[in-house]
Amino acid sequence: MKALITGITGQDGSYLADLLLEKGYDVYGMVRRASTENFERIAHIRDRVSLCQADLLDELSLIQLLEDVRPDEIYNLAAMSFVPTSWSQPILTGEFTAIGVVRLLEAMRRVCPKARFYQASSSEMFGKVREVPQTERTPFYPRSPYGVSKVFGHYITVNYRESYDLFAVSGILFNHESPRRGMEFVTRKITDGAARIKLGLSRELRMGNLDAERDWGFAGDYVQAMWLMLQQDTPDDYVIASGIAHSVKDVVRVAFEHVGLNWEDYIVTDPRFLRPAEVDHLLGDSTKARGVLGWRPSVDFEGLITMMVDADLERLKRTSA
Repeated sequence: MKALITGITGQDGSYLADLLLEKGYDVYGMVRRASTENFERIAHIRDRVSLCQADLLDELSLIQLLEDVRPDEIYNLAAMSFVPTSWSQPILTGEFTAIGVVRLLEAMRRVCPKARFYQASSSEMFGKVREVPQTERTPFYPRSPYGVSKVFGHYITVNYRESYDLFAVSGILFNHESPRRGMEFVTRKITDGAARIKLGLSRELRMGNLDAERDWGFAGDYVQAMWLMLQQDTPDDYVIASGIAHSVKDVVRVAFEHVGLNWEDYIVTDPRFLRPAEVDHLLGDSTKARGVLGWRPSVDFEGLITMMVDADLERLKRTSA
């Protein structure tokens, strides 16, 4: 089996590549041409995956890529994935995260229509939530250019499935984190900040809205759900979530308690980190995925945050030495 992963150098892409290699796949990763390349997350498997240059902004490059690889499975994880940046670059976010999905689906339809396609949808599509918890049937109300773009990507995947009889699915994944999470994301900002303060490298951590609530899980668990979706007899869409919501303040508390510090002594609220339109409460109901896919998360919230803190402590000690 051959699998193509767009966004292979990201958090999810690297964990998915690990999983597929364990299952005996030939793994191909799509990367954009860049003057500086960052393969840090896949350094441990760099000699076991094939990296190919193409771009979601260039359909011809996608067609050529699919003709060269002829994948059995396509996982579209590439996107402008940092929500705050989507406010400052809304058009580019739309090009990558919305129209990029159409380009890839259209290339697949023309070159390898029998392949199976996974689209990375997001809980940010629910935005100003209409019901709690959110299921596959909950209406979307996105609150950022990123969320709006993801809604387009989600529905165009459904449209191509129904119009062209493609095996195309969307995984509506709620927040999922890991030690491989980018530093710009709030969980990693917190765990890195707690580790830095514990080691005497920083004195404070400036934060935005501490009351926003999210449903957090471990990225290594969530990529298993992606793979399971493409192993089913019938394509369908699934919510993937832990089913438990925690506030940003909870993340801060667990991280700082893990290193023996009182978080209130170090956190400074900074209005610069507030969003123009906030998403206050996301909580997913993954009953369908648990029943149909047999999927279960293995890492709980506190285990996830302490795992990330420990990894940041180890990294900072190593780099300081």
